[in-house]
Amino acid sequence: MEAGQQQAGAWTGVAGKRIVLTGATNGIGLAAAKELARRGAMLAIVARDSAKANATVAEIAAAAPGAAAADVFLADLGVQADVRRLAAEVLDRYQRIDLLVNNAGAIFGHRQLSADGIELTWAVNHLAPFLLTSLLLERLQASAPARVITTSSDAHKGAEIPFDDLAAEHAYRRGGFERYGQSKLANILFTAELARRLQGTGVTANCFHPGVVATGFNRGNGALMTAVMVAIKPFVRSPDDGARTLVWLADSAELDGVSGDYFVDEHAAEPTAAAQDPETARRLWDLSEQQTHA
Repeated sequence: MEAGQQQAGAWTGVAGKRIVLTGATNGIGLAAAKELARRGAMLAIVARDSAKANATVAEIAAAAPGAAAADVFLADLGVQADVRRLAAEVLDRYQRIDLLVNNAGAIFGHRQLSADGIELTWAVNHLAPFLLTSLLLERLQASAPARVITTSSDAHKGAEIPFDDLAAEHAYRRGGFERYGQSKLANILFTAELARRLQGTGVTANCFHPGVVATGFNRGNGALMTAVMVAIKPFVRSPDDGARTLVWLADSAELDGVSGDYFVDEHAAEPTAAAQDPETARRLWDLSEQQTHA
């Protein structure tokens, strides 16, 4: 067991806890990483690029003097083999995992397929957290109390899970926003079903909407996406504001035992009816197992 970590019992905050965080090199992930490090967490960040990851480690260290240096794992979350390798490396390195934060996400202006032949927004935003969580779940349960936090979005509003269009052949009529909303709905349904399956284990699962945040998200996706981001820029939040609910979900003792909820601005919020359908959540889980061979 790593120094400073707790045996099973009540959640005592992130100090001394091992946190695996995806999407930590930019935006709310980076802001959250800095704050979690300040609070004494032991971070393991997941990134695609080693140079950017190393720069992030330095930035975290500068923001949290005296904190343990963040560990780095490299993976392309759109590639299932990379997700499996990542999970194997994390399990090999850590006897405990107290908190998994599935924060990485993407939106694409045009339909693309992953190396696995899966539409890329779905692969990165839904299947990657589903697969990574599944592969780390036994270690999380052995480390209880433990938490899984997934970054979703109010973009799920109006979306339905496209069981008849899984390849997203018809979902790019609005430059990728429709598909993005579907993936964010999947995050909420995944969280609800995960929480149901984890009842009594000491592991909780929750998700949250960070707000529209001023980050590098959605850059390089063509003129339409760029125009939209420029138009909304005066109304967006800072990364620190966007990360506030994530940090609260990670650190707060008052959330001990709270599971399966969707949060906005540090309060439980009601997602759409489509996000609360248990049959859809179970069906999506079965489909995700098929798509990831989990």
